[in-house]
Formats: sequence, C-alpha cells, structure tokens
Amino acid sequence: MIQYIQLMDIKELRTEGKSIRAIARKTGHSRNTVRKVLRGEHTLQQRKGPARKPHPSKLDAFKDYVKNRHEEFGLSAVRLMDEIQSMGYSGSLATLRRYLQTLKPAIKQAQTLTVRYETAPGKQAQVDWAYCGRFPNALGKFIAVYAFVMVLGFSRMLFVRFTTSMRMPQLLDCHQKGFEYFGGWPETILYDNMKQVKLSRDRWNDLFIDFCDHYGVIPKTHRPYRPRTKGKVERAVDYLKNNFLAGRQFNGIGDLNAQAMHWLDTTANVRIHGTTGKQPVVLFENEKQLLTPLHSVSPYNWVAPVERKVDAESMVRFDRSRYSVPPQYSGHTVAVHSQGGHIIIEAGNAIIAEHKQALRAGQCVTHKEHLAELWKLTQEQTPLPQGHPRWQVSFAQTVQQASLAQFEEVAL
Repeated sequence: MIQYIQLMDIKELRTEGKSIRAIARKTGHSRNTVRKVLRGEHTLQQRKGPARKPHPSKLDAFKDYVKNRHEEFGLSAVRLMDEIQSMGYSGSLATLRRYLQTLKPAIKQAQTLTVRYETAPGKQAQVDWAYCGRFPNALGKFIAVYAFVMVLGFSRMLFVRFTTSMRMPQLLDCHQKGFEYFGGWPETILYDNMKQVKLSRDRWNDLFIDFCDHYGVIPKTHRPYRPRTKGKVERAVDYLKNNFLAGRQFNGIGDLNAQAMHWLDTTANVRIHGTTGKQPVVLFENEKQLLTPLHSVSPYNWVAPVERKVDAESMVRFDRSRYSVPPQYSGHTVAVHSQGGHIIIEAGNAIIAEHKQALRAGQCVTHKEHLAELWKLTQEQTPLPQGHPRWQVSFAQTVQQASLAQFEEVAL
C-alpha cells in the first residue's frame, strides 16, 4: 500500500515531466510502484506465494482514525488510546503501539521527501518571518529584530524588509512594500500557520482575509508538519542570513533596510540562482507581466489599532464611545480599530469582540452575552451584607403547623 502524501508526490513529479526512472530514484519507490500509481492501481499489493488471510484485530475499525491523527498531529500511543477507548476500542495498548511502529517509516519518508514544485509565472509567492536576534538600544534595552521575506515562485525574485515586530500592522505594511518592489502581486501567497494569518487550524484571521480580498490574493498555508512545501522561502531565509547578515554591522533598522535594498538590487536578485541556473532579475522580466499591476486597485487603507485598557464594567473607550468585551478581559490591555463601519477588538491577535460603529459620540454599544456574563460574575462576587447569618433555611417544603395540644403536652 502507498500513503496518500506519497501518491501526491509521485503525481507532482510526473506533471513536471520526470520519467518513471527519475521518479523512482527520487521517491525511493520501485518503478512498478510508480507505474501503478500513475495508472490508478496503487491500492493493489503484490504478494509472493499464496496470499494469507489476515487475522482480524480489535484495532481494525480504528486504524484510519489512528493513522490520520498520528500523521497530522504526532499524537502518542497513550493519547490515542484515550481517544479510541472512548469510541469503543477494547484492545490493548501494546496492539496500538505495534500498529504505530508500522507507520513510522512512511511518516518519516513523507516528512523528509521534498518535491520541487515549480510554479508558473505570476502564480505564487512564498512568505515567512525570520528571527534575526536581540540587540541592545541606547538605553540598554534589548530589541528583537525580524526579517519579512517574500520570494516569487517562478523567478525567485526576492524582497526583504526588517522590523522590530511581527504584529499585524508590520505584516500588512511589509506586504505592501513588497508589492511596490515587484510592481504587483501573484495569484496566491503561501504562508506557514502564523497567528496573524490563521487563528486556528480552521479559522483565518478576518483582518488578514480582508486585506487579501482587497488585492485579490488567495492565501494558502502549508500542510501541518509539512513545512518543506514552503522550501523556496526557507532557502531564501538561509541565504539572507549567510550572504547578507553574517559579518556585517548596522546602525538601526533604517540602515539595515537601506543596506538590504542595495543587497537585493546588486547581489541577491542578479546572482545565478542555484536551482534555476538563471538570474532572478532576468526571469522576472517574464513574470512581472503576469502579476496583478500595482495600480490596478487603490492601496489598502487600514488604521493601526490603538491600545485601550478594559475598565471594571468590561468596556473600552474608542472614538468617544464605549464598547463591551467579554468580562474576563477586565483590566487587560486590548487593541481596538475601526474597519468598514465596524469596531474590532483584539487580544493577543485574536478577535474577542466586534460591534457596529456607534452612530454618534457618547453611545455605549454592547452585546447581550457580555452583559449576561458580567452580571453573573458580579452576583458571584457580591459580599454578604453585615450581620447576614452564616447558615441557610429552606422553605421549599410546606411547613405543617403544630397543634396547640402538642405545646401543652410539652409544658406539663
């Protein structure tokens, strides 16, 4: 049997025009296996001698689930045991561990196999952040420096911008600077799973999607635990550190970016590229004609968020009005900005509240669920009044009144 990711790698190599012999040599599969994949017969399995009837296992019904979870998230046998037991698995942990051992060679090969995927001109760029170290300023405070790196997939034309933050304002500004440098942008841009792009596996950052929609760019992220699908930009990062940063001194971010631009124009983009065998600037002559032109849309206007502290009533003040947030953020500092008639409130790159913008100054704009949560917390924290008894009396049951005769008997 062949893994799905191996199947895709073989097919991608075939679309690049590789021969069956070359595909077999690159992937480590036999030529017969490669032929079966290309003919759609990859589910068949050749056996020597008479086929043996497999013994049924209590794990059989759960193997697909275990395989997918283990390949995607690297979950341990103990963690998977807890999950499949709740689904009805009654077998042993040893059986599960033996099955996971059979998956390891295929997983290791899938993680290390790199298929060079050459994109057509104007189709794709790859983007990544590179951490470049921490350096003291004049006051002795250490400042982190990051490099935003964007590389066009066809020409390998490179753009670099250094910043002291990877937050959303810097990310969007670096994109726009890169678009200006190239004179446009490609159809798609490939990222890793950075929080500014994706808040979780299935949820994109709304602001970033709005930015991409404005320019007509399709954002994509690499498959989990398959960062090598973003190899062009990762190799560009290594090249940046070794060829540009190593052994040089810079006087602040301004000087760093000025020298970087000179390096791009005189070294990085005019060298003979090790993979294409041509200068990026020469291949770019063909690619730039297929980019979406820079002036085809107006620049994306976005007001950088301002920091606000959430008050005791779980409200933040912005543009002379107040807006509610979940009460657990009371006392925290959040980022607030306006976008398309809406007020967006974020904490740690996650949107925690969104409101329609107030129609006039002095309004309080709230969500019912925020008020309900605040009321619940207020009730739980309200101290008992002075002199309140430290015991309870329940009147849930009907109280029977004792007859006068009972009291007279006690008195005797």
